[in-house]
Amino acid sequence: MSAKLYPLKFIPQFKSVIWGGSRLAAFKATETATDSVGESWELSDVTGHESIVADGPLQGRSLRDLIAQYGDKLIGAVPLRRFGTQFPILIKLIDANDDLSVQVHPDDILAAERHNCKGKTEMWYVIDVRPGAKIHAGMAREITPDQYVNHVSDGTFTDDIACHESHPGDVFFIPAGRVHAIGAGNLIAEIQQTSDITYRIYDYNRRDAQGNLRQLHTEEARDAIDYKVTGDYLTDYDHNATSSTLVDCPFFTVGLLKPTGKLDVEMPQDSFLSLTVVKGAATLKADDSTVSLRQGETILIPAETGKVSLDGNATILTSSIPSEK
Repeated sequence: MSAKLYPLKFIPQFKSVIWGGSRLAAFKATETATDSVGESWELSDVTGHESIVADGPLQGRSLRDLIAQYGDKLIGAVPLRRFGTQFPILIKLIDANDDLSVQVHPDDILAAERHNCKGKTEMWYVIDVRPGAKIHAGMAREITPDQYVNHVSDGTFTDDIACHESHPGDVFFIPAGRVHAIGAGNLIAEIQQTSDITYRIYDYNRRDAQGNLRQLHTEEARDAIDYKVTGDYLTDYDHNATSSTLVDCPFFTVGLLKPTGKLDVEMPQDSFLSLTVVKGAATLKADDSTVSLRQGETILIPAETGKVSLDGNATILTSSIPSEK
């Protein structure tokens, strides 16, 4: 007999990277084995990096195994129909102690053609910043693909990218094709398609632990970049609202909840709902389950769940999958 589904917490996966720092352990009130942790993968079905349930009757089971067993009861009919049995989003916390490389991600068509996988559209929610922290997102001026190659070669391509001073609560939507880089000093929550495809364009001539320059993907990125200039790089929303929609794109819907007491939460239609606490703490009630949530934690609420509420003082990102748009 199958165990009854309940809101699921997973063991975070800490990733040591060249630009990582030491803030994630403190933010999550936990310990890590190294001080150069740049990412905590909170909810993942990337092959080789599948999330493992942290507690309860399903402790030790992988997210992938649970989807195979419970199907739409866990993730919902919409994600299954649209994306199959792989969990469709990846949720990370990112500590940029140093600048991340300038990057771009291919869309689904290009990624399928070149890598036999999904592309990567993502969004960032800025949790905290050090003074002077910057976000690079989108083109500041329109250039041609040939100019891009020349500017990468002569080291001036960063002048072509829009630069934004970052503040807590800022939201940036990064569709596939948009050039971007997280600057030093940013602590960020990232929600993205389940894909690990990145084209690195510029890396400040840094060397890895073995003294080697990291691989660049100048030519691959040439065909992936959206060279148009738009004025909507920073997402506008009401920072004081109790409930806001931050991103509503074909691949995911991300909202923001700010309970200051009891708050009823509407489950999406035929989809799971994930919650990521970026500030404060709250108690989650989902049908007959009651779970304490603290800053830095992510929880997956099964799609079959009926009544959901929060009680506390917190800032929480929500994620789900919309019907096809």
